[in-house]
Amino acid sequence: MKLQRRIFVIGAICALLLFSLLRLQSNNDFSDNSAGPEIEFLIQDGELGSSIAQNLESRGVIKSSTKFIEEFNNDPKAQGISAGSHSIQTKISVKTAIVQLLDPKRLNSVLVVREGSTFADVLKLLKSNEHISKKENGYAEVKPVYPNSRKSLEGSLFPARYSFEENTTIANALQTMVTKAGSEYTKLGLNDGLGKYKAFELLTIASMVQIEGDPTNFSKVARVIYNRLNIGMALQLNATIQYATNSRGKIMLSNKATKINSPFNTYRFAGLPPTPIANPSKDAIAATLKPAAGDWLYFITVAPGDTRFTKNFVEFSNWNTEFNKNVAAGKFK
Repeated sequence: MKLQRRIFVIGAICALLLFSLLRLQSNNDFSDNSAGPEIEFLIQDGELGSSIAQNLESRGVIKSSTKFIEEFNNDPKAQGISAGSHSIQTKISVKTAIVQLLDPKRLNSVLVVREGSTFADVLKLLKSNEHISKKENGYAEVKPVYPNSRKSLEGSLFPARYSFEENTTIANALQTMVTKAGSEYTKLGLNDGLGKYKAFELLTIASMVQIEGDPTNFSKVARVIYNRLNIGMALQLNATIQYATNSRGKIMLSNKATKINSPFNTYRFAGLPPTPIANPSKDAIAATLKPAAGDWLYFITVAPGDTRFTKNFVEFSNWNTEFNKNVAAGKFK
C-alpha cells in the first residue's frame, strides 16, 4: 500500500512539473490566434540573430527573445533571413515570426543589384525606389572599398538583394552596398592580391571577366587577360569601350569606336582601364583569383554558347569571319 502511494505521489509530482513546464513554455510565446497589426521591421546587414531577437521582443512581435534564439538556432532555414525592411505581424509565435521574415513577399521595396551592373544602373534603381529619400541625393562621402584616384564606386556595390527602411538616403544605401562588398571581398581573398596585382587591379580584371565571359568560361577569359598583360599586349576588349560609350549589349563594335580617346579604350591604350567597368559576381572574382592554365591570347563567341580560345591569330581571324556570318544570319538575335 505504501509503495502504491509513493508511486501515486511521484506520478502527481511529475504531472505537476510537466504542467508547469508547458505553462512556462506557453508564457514564453504568443499564440498565433492573438496576432496583432503589421509593423515595418528593419534588419541591418550582418546583424546577429541575438540582436534581431531582442528587437523583435521590444517591438512586440514576439514574447521572448530567448525563445526566438532557441528556434533560430534549431531551424537551418532561419540563416536565410535577409537584411532589409520586413512587414511582420505583432504578437505572433516565434515560428511564425521566422516564417514571415523568410517570406520574400514581405520584404519592402526590394532592390536587386545584378551581377555586371554598373554604378549608373544602381543609382537609377535607387532613385526610383519608393523607400529612398528624394530630398537628399548626395553621396560624395561614400568611399569605395579600395581607394582609387577617381574615387569611383564602380565595382564596390555588391550584387545582392537589398531592402531599405523608408526615407533612407542614397548615401546610406550606397554605403550598405559598399560595406557588403568589403565583407565579401575579404572572404573571397581579394584583399590578399595575386602576384604583382593588388586588390583594386584584380577587381578591375574581375569586372571585365564578368562582362566578357560567362560562368562556364570565366577562368579562361581571366587567363587571356593575364596573358595579354604579361606580354604588354593591349587588352582590346569590347566591353571596356561599350562601358565608355554607354553601349552595352551591342554585338558589333565599329572601327570608329576603337579609336575613341578614352582611358577605357583598351584598343588604344595598353594596360588596365582606370576603374572596374561593372560590379562583378563571386564567380568572376574567384576565376580572377584562380585563372585556368593556358596560353590563349584570343577568344571569341562564334555563336551563342560557342566561345573559343586560341593562341593563334590566324585561327582567331577565321573564327571572326565565322562570327560575322552568324551575325548576318541572325543567330545572335
